[in-house]
Amino acid sequence: MAQLWGGRFTKSTDQMVYDFNASINFDKKLFEQDVRGSRAHVRMLAAVGVITEAERDEILKGLDSIETDVNDGTLKITSEYEDVHSFVEANLIDRIGDAGKKLHTGRSRNDQVALDMKLYTRDQVVSTAKALEHLLTTIVGIMEENIDTIMPGFTHLQKAQPITVAHHMGAYFEMFKRDIVRLSNIKASMWSCPLGSGALAGTTYPLDRYMTADILEFEGPTLNSMDGVSDRDYLIEFLSALSIIQMHLSRFSEEVIIWNSNEYRYVEIDDAYSTGSSIMPQKKNPDIAELVRGKTGRVYGALMSLLTTMKGIPLAYNKDMQEDKELSFDAMKTVQDSIVLFDGMLSTIKFNKENMAKSARNGFTNATDAADYLVNHGVPFRDAHGIIGQVVLYCIDKGIAIDDMSLSELKAISPVFEEDIYDAISMETCVNTRLTVGAPGHNAMEEEISACKEFLSSVPGLFEN
Repeated sequence: MAQLWGGRFTKSTDQMVYDFNASINFDKKLFEQDVRGSRAHVRMLAAVGVITEAERDEILKGLDSIETDVNDGTLKITSEYEDVHSFVEANLIDRIGDAGKKLHTGRSRNDQVALDMKLYTRDQVVSTAKALEHLLTTIVGIMEENIDTIMPGFTHLQKAQPITVAHHMGAYFEMFKRDIVRLSNIKASMWSCPLGSGALAGTTYPLDRYMTADILEFEGPTLNSMDGVSDRDYLIEFLSALSIIQMHLSRFSEEVIIWNSNEYRYVEIDDAYSTGSSIMPQKKNPDIAELVRGKTGRVYGALMSLLTTMKGIPLAYNKDMQEDKELSFDAMKTVQDSIVLFDGMLSTIKFNKENMAKSARNGFTNATDAADYLVNHGVPFRDAHGIIGQVVLYCIDKGIAIDDMSLSELKAISPVFEEDIYDAISMETCVNTRLTVGAPGHNAMEEEISACKEFLSSVPGLFEN
């Protein structure tokens, strides 16, 4: 059992206690960040004269060789080590001898793991944003292709007013756009570097914390060493953002599932993102959408787990905080996989435009426009609302759409109707006369798509800080 401690102990740790305490099986994910932090630390130690330049070069060379061997599979990170930190240090000492024992000077595992987790989370924030950026590009493409594809808009899962596929997709663009901005804010809030905080009270060595912060691309060091080793707010914020992203994906998945059903037949999911039934040969199931929807609870669980873990921890570091990793790693991977797979499914979906248009027409989605027609002909809105209610009841009884009524049938309910009612309540008119900002009309949607593209062009800049 490779450990970084033991001088104070007179007998070895019970194996079950060791296994329960060890984190190597999951914190090995932090290997790259641990080596990166160690390089920065050793360069700083040499700069302030704690170690010699020769020792620095020897340690850096040893770290390079360990990283190379791990990446090519020559060296395995195994459970004989307590954690990733002991793995790196033990192998370094094996390779370069006493110089390797100086790596940990002025550093504790507490500030080391705080740094590793912050670096890892920062990397994951950026990679998640990139996945969302690609998804938004897919959505914009669909919007451009379907700017005039009419479909019903819903409230309470009942047909409400005619919109377009572009307009519907634009709503999800806004959701994921907010997610990217939220991720950008989280990355910006992770400006301070915990390395140099020590166990909780700093160190007597003349460390240059500003130097290590600069090497590791932070704006500066954490300003309180106790908070430096015990802060996980940034991770809670990221898990919260991931939960919101997954919620948005789940809502979108639910709609794809509904649209894919036999009753709706608005879309057809590509075979590559569907599966069949072991007993029913006719089935084509929207498994990816269902799994994305199902995994949302898993991501929420990671957030609630960490909030619950942190709520009773006194300052500074406590072993409870080791529980910040497993579920967080799982949530990060789950959300990124969900984004990528949903993006692939969405990019290959085929829209059944005729079914969508027919559904909009047969769902009385133009009833509001019929009422507006009467208002524009001098009828008070409340009276117009009642008249169109009678029209809808008549159509339901006859099994027809408003458009199918003859002018004489309409006039029997209100003499205000004239021949121009048919143009006023056509699906195209209903959609394209809605030109306020954010509405589904053709011109309004062209402006919205332009704004979407402008946002996409700005995304890389949001993560430069």
